[in-house]
Amino acid sequence: MPRVIAIDFGLKRTGLAVTDPLRIIASALETVESAKLMDFLVAYCSNEVVDGFVLGLPTNLDGSATDITANAQALAEEIGKRFPEKFIELMDERFTSRMARQVLNDSGKGRMARREKGQLDRISATILLQGWLERNSR
Repeated sequence: MPRVIAIDFGLKRTGLAVTDPLRIIASALETVESAKLMDFLVAYCSNEVVDGFVLGLPTNLDGSATDITANAQALAEEIGKRFPEKFIELMDERFTSRMARQVLNDSGKGRMARREKGQLDRISATILLQGWLERNSR
């Protein structure tokens, strides 16, 4: 079964996670500069069989758009044009960053290790993708 990639988009950095081939587990993949995201996705998809993308849609607690919601929607359109044969699903990411911070705090890693900002992005993408997997396994 092809993999699915989750994207936790940010203006500077983007966290990525990927499913295993059986779509049971989500694993952190990489944090890339957002300006280089498309190049990374093209390279990854040329080496792995990928069925689609789950893109975190940033929203406020009340469900309204944030200052980067439009950027995420534009990214979804760009991915759709670049990979027309793959699905792209937007998924609410309201609490993934908070949950990722808690995971880092509970991990037992030292303070300096927790300060590496890319970790938070990868963990957020992993939480997003695991939620997608659980929702789609029902």
